[in-house]
Amino acid sequence: MTAATYDVAIVGSGIVGAACADESARRGMRVVVIDGDVVGGGATAAGMGHVVVMDDSEAQFALTRYSQQLWLEMRSELPPDVEYAQCGTIWVAADAVEMAEVRRKENYYRQRGVPVEVLDARELASLEPNLRRELAGGLLVREDSVLYPPCAAKFLIERAQTNGTALCLGSAVSEMGQGRVRTADGKQFLAKTIVNATGTSASELTPGLDIKKRKGHLIITDRHPGFVRHQLVELGYLKSAHSSTRDSVAFNVQPRKTGQVLIGSSRQYDADHKDVDNGILVRMMQRAEQYMPGLKALSAIRVWTGFRAATSDQLPLIGPCPGDATVYLATGHEGLGITTSLATARLVVDQITQTESAISPQPYLPSRMRKTTPTI
Repeated sequence: MTAATYDVAIVGSGIVGAACADESARRGMRVVVIDGDVVGGGATAAGMGHVVVMDDSEAQFALTRYSQQLWLEMRSELPPDVEYAQCGTIWVAADAVEMAEVRRKENYYRQRGVPVEVLDARELASLEPNLRRELAGGLLVREDSVLYPPCAAKFLIERAQTNGTALCLGSAVSEMGQGRVRTADGKQFLAKTIVNATGTSASELTPGLDIKKRKGHLIITDRHPGFVRHQLVELGYLKSAHSSTRDSVAFNVQPRKTGQVLIGSSRQYDADHKDVDNGILVRMMQRAEQYMPGLKALSAIRVWTGFRAATSDQLPLIGPCPGDATVYLATGHEGLGITTSLATARLVVDQITQTESAISPQPYLPSRMRKTTPTI
């Protein structure tokens, strides 16, 4: 069978792969996207869609802030089904200790040009009247937003297609490397550059990657417009998110344009099955109801799970894969794939085209971690 030839073959049509396709095509490359599933499946379909600036490290801040600004620039182009809403994030402080963390985050963000506002207990209650009254306050990050990830991925793919990108769905990739991609059903693609954007499956195609699966649960309610007005996240979320050895839950709720409430969040290691864990759900709801007691009266209409691709240092793998100059990685984003998809695409394509990036790509390079590369 004759193999089609491209400048870039992107394996994976989740939001990171879709963003890479859009960016590559925008710069005039001949692109193909290959996926055994539908556009925006996998972790993209299971995500909350929170576009958020994070400050766990300078590298994480740089990537999330850059990408948040790219989403802001794109918002006028997004179709209604993406449900983009710049609702802002409120980091909720339960007590005086957490208010000290609010002040630290405020100083950090202000020094780097991020608009924020410290809320006292009264102001927090005014903005979010369904929160319990004993809370100490919070930090409002106004430029954070929410969107519906599957439709965002679909928009990026469709825009890439208008610029000539080919799309091959329903063909699972079995091998990739050395400028060639093969699918299980016998298709072959040749490309100067291959981008592995397959999330938790990345290490199956590029063995040796520092990637672990992290399972999460989400719950969505029926429609209660105005019940939640901002993305609300407890400051304790940061501690639970950093745990790499134990299951954890945290209060994390999101308003949807439909009037529904999306409830998270949970993290589990060593849970490979997609089944809903009722014990985790109970813990999630108990935690959420501690902050918003009125959630007890809302009806859940759907529960689902997904897997995030996590690295040991909580930074994604973005850039050339050691051992194979034709392979670039765009994976390992854990819970920030939606946020950082646009910045990841810019960094990947900048490196492919040897263009200077708006932020340093150095902290995210796969070469920081030892890995091996397959030959085919």
